Amino acid sequence: MDKRPSSLKRITTKKAAEKFIAQQVKAIQEQVGDKKVLLALSGGVDSSVCAALLIKAIGKQLVCVHVNHGLLRKGEPEQVIEVFRNNLGADLRYVDASKLFLKELKGVDDPETKRKIIGKVFIDVFAKEAKKLKGIEFLAQGTIYPDILESKGVKAHHNVGGMPKEFDFELVEPVKYLYKDEVRVVGEALGLPKNMVYRQPFPGPGLGVRCVGAITKDRLEALREADAIVREEIGKLKEKPWQYFCVIPDLKSTGIKDGKRYMGWAAVIRAINTKDAVTAKSYEIPYKTLYKIRDRIIKEVPGINRVLWDFSDKPVSTIEWE
Repeated sequence: MDKRPSSLKRITTKKAAEKFIAQQVKAIQEQVGDKKVLLALSGGVDSSVCAALLIKAIGKQLVCVHVNHGLLRKGEPEQVIEVFRNNLGADLRYVDASKLFLKELKGVDDPETKRKIIGKVFIDVFAKEAKKLKGIEFLAQGTIYPDILESKGVKAHHNVGGMPKEFDFELVEPVKYLYKDEVRVVGEALGLPKNMVYRQPFPGPGLGVRCVGAITKDRLEALREADAIVREEIGKLKEKPWQYFCVIPDLKSTGIKDGKRYMGWAAVIRAINTKDAVTAKSYEIPYKTLYKIRDRIIKEVPGINRVLWDFSDKPVSTIEWE
């Protein structure tokens, strides 16, 4: 197993982060030279910090590909474009593949099958975009140390695991010996926005595993809007839980609107605290906040007529529903 260097001290301060950045900039330049590097930029914490480091080191030699699979949270694709293309001047290729993903996922309700389809289509779209590029000799990844400990360095959703054989690129992994909290400190030192650096954990398949059962466009859009409200309102609390989001199960219930009965979806609020994600305790959301979330979702999100609160612990309930 790839061991964390004994010389690498814990990065907890801006000064330590700046020292690490300077070391990695030099190491990247020495490894890459004048060659081009390709990166699948998801917009998550790890890939964003990896991208910012590479931009600082080699600028336009880095080509970022952001594949929008339509399963991201509200505003995330737009932020990736704003931060990396507009603010940092990155060579960013944006691919809107949301229609393709929805087409491939149509009628699929098994969670594992959904994950496999999302992973495969992601690799296919990324590989297709990569084939358009010339002079690429390196592939960058936002691998962090827990990834190495848990899966021998392979990040299943964004990496080369399923890439075609002709994409035999040398890897560039500048944050592979850092823990998540250290990656965040480095991200702040690089000047990335706080709401990107401290973005909550998000599964690789994105909202695909929070739109429970077979995904439909209308239910997915309702989920995206409801989730944004949940994150906005709980985000206002002084003491925030470790993770908070919204789920929409594949079921309908009767509601009343304008004096008429209709069938609508239920939005489920999930908020938990955990140290290791192995066990988790439900976070006690203040009722004032719950009422605000309920009122906003029912008023602002078409198709939803109930708001529920999942306050189950792990075990026996998992953090995600799928």
